[in-house]
Amino acid sequence: MKKLGFGFMRLPTTDPQDRSAVDYEKVKELVDAYMERGFCYFDTAFKYCGGNSEEAIRRALVDRYPRESYVLTTKLSNEFMHTQEEQGETFRRQMEKLGVDYVDYYLLHNQGAVNYKVSQELDSFAFIQSLKEKGYAKHIGMSYHDNAELLDQILTDHPELDVVQLQINYLDWDNESIQSRKCYEVCRKHNKPVLVMEPIKGGTLAKVPEEAEQLMRAVHPDWSPAAWALRFAAGHPGVMAVLSGMNTMEQLQDNMDALDDPQPLTEQELQVVEQAARIIQQSAMIPCTGCRYCTVTCPKNIPIPDYLSLLQEGHSTTQVVYYFNLAQKNGRAGDCIQCGLCESHCPQHLPIRTHLKTVSQRFDGFQGWR
Repeated sequence: MKKLGFGFMRLPTTDPQDRSAVDYEKVKELVDAYMERGFCYFDTAFKYCGGNSEEAIRRALVDRYPRESYVLTTKLSNEFMHTQEEQGETFRRQMEKLGVDYVDYYLLHNQGAVNYKVSQELDSFAFIQSLKEKGYAKHIGMSYHDNAELLDQILTDHPELDVVQLQINYLDWDNESIQSRKCYEVCRKHNKPVLVMEPIKGGTLAKVPEEAEQLMRAVHPDWSPAAWALRFAAGHPGVMAVLSGMNTMEQLQDNMDALDDPQPLTEQELQVVEQAARIIQQSAMIPCTGCRYCTVTCPKNIPIPDYLSLLQEGHSTTQVVYYFNLAQKNGRAGDCIQCGLCESHCPQHLPIRTHLKTVSQRFDGFQGWR
């Protein structure tokens, strides 16, 4: 199976302001071009595109192609649920919307500090295991947004999982808030194949600073910045598919060219993406070095560097998820009492209190899903 996966979270629409207004005819054109090149992996979820993503899969793919010609993944978004019965009813509705008798992969959606508790409460792991035993799902797993320590715990507690979907890209690879590398290494430790999401970080890595793009073009004039990001993600051992949310034919063609027959990046190419990451980080709005001196005397236990990191790389829709998970065991940005102790310890002399207000404005309005 070719590694480029078609993510159905960001689809072309008839109304730019309404993600649920899917342009089904344009989706069909994209699916046809994708299938003609020999790609076959599709990823969706119950709540994508205002609840219309699974129907788009049915209209553009299921109704028009033989079932054995594609690989289909969808997810159980249990963060909104309060009873075990809701899980079965949701799965039934998903199968109706998709128009299939089984899915190749069924994942627990968005697991982390918050939603793992929900999955334990609703016995969700046993539920998806029962679907596999009955033949409704060929493989089971989870998508994950949190730290490596909790991931290791979950995979130890649930060895029945077949696969893990992780946020992996070269900008988040060594980010201590997101821990892409560490989470990937945990999956390798447990011998779990990895599905990659956010390889281009919500589009951030498709349009990089000019200095970074010049570095890339000097090595491969015909590789776009997005192609570099996709190849980085696809080149790691154990990566089964790399998802991209493609909503134009130009994006689709570029991504297919990048992952038609990808090879792992060479040492020289890896050095280029490392330099590009540094350039992007240096162009960020907050020059925090992550020394953590600011946290030593914080009376509210606010993980300041982690929150600042999420703010300045906050082009991805997943940033609020990581923030919300971090806030379960730490103070929120809005808990800051403006004492100024953090600033007195900051070697970079950053206006931390001002930045925390911005973090709070961006993320603290989200109170959870249930």
